[in-house]
Amino acid sequence: MKTIVIKCGGSIISRLSENFFASLAELRSEGYSFVFVHGGGPDINDMMDKFEVPVQFEKGLRKTTRETLEITEMVLAGKTNRYLAHKLQSHHFKAVGLNGSDGGILQAEHIDQESLGEVGRIIKVDTSLLEVLLSNDVCPVLTPISINKAGNKLNVNADTAAGAVAAALHAELCIFITDVDGIKDGSSIIERITEPEIHQMIDTGTIYGGMIPKVKAAIQAKHEGASKILITSGVSNFFSNSKWKGTFLGA
Repeated sequence: MKTIVIKCGGSIISRLSENFFASLAELRSEGYSFVFVHGGGPDINDMMDKFEVPVQFEKGLRKTTRETLEITEMVLAGKTNRYLAHKLQSHHFKAVGLNGSDGGILQAEHIDQESLGEVGRIIKVDTSLLEVLLSNDVCPVLTPISINKAGNKLNVNADTAAGAVAAALHAELCIFITDVDGIKDGSSIIERITEPEIHQMIDTGTIYGGMIPKVKAAIQAKHEGASKILITSGVSNFFSNSKWKGTFLGA
């Protein structure tokens, strides 16, 4: 089974284009199956504002109290996940939305409960349920909400969750969907790049602005075990006529 793990950030999900779904359809015709992992940052922040709960970040991770975890799960599982699963189904993909904690798919432990609260790191991905769905041509759509050994839910960074899922499934590819076609050097898309080259391009200012967190997320996913990563667009065709468009990180 040829599997691709696709990570969609919360800010791009509502902007996925017909071209994006056309690329998925072409890949499906070539025998690929898909697992989606998504975030939901903007919607979570909006809900925090409505509940008048302050948003706090520590070292780039959302500090998560029990209260904010409930809000986070409510948004991710009740809104963002439903939206993405519905979009896939409306484009003729069978999709099932799941919390990462469902069936113990994403198993995690606290990173630093004192400073970050209910924020975790993935220690195991149970692929059995995912494999059952994939074998029946169903696309699992996962939130990064995970579960620990005590049976408590933890909030996990969606980028690292996607990398962990890709590694556990031995996926052919982990794709990071963004609003641009890839990493650019001037006006040209860089087709392949290494981690040292990314750091150098950040230092020289070639990679800047909103692309910095995207490439750092891709590097995180690679550290989680994803062997090959593609940074590409959710707006244009990223796969057409058996050709990829975007920037590959890794072998």
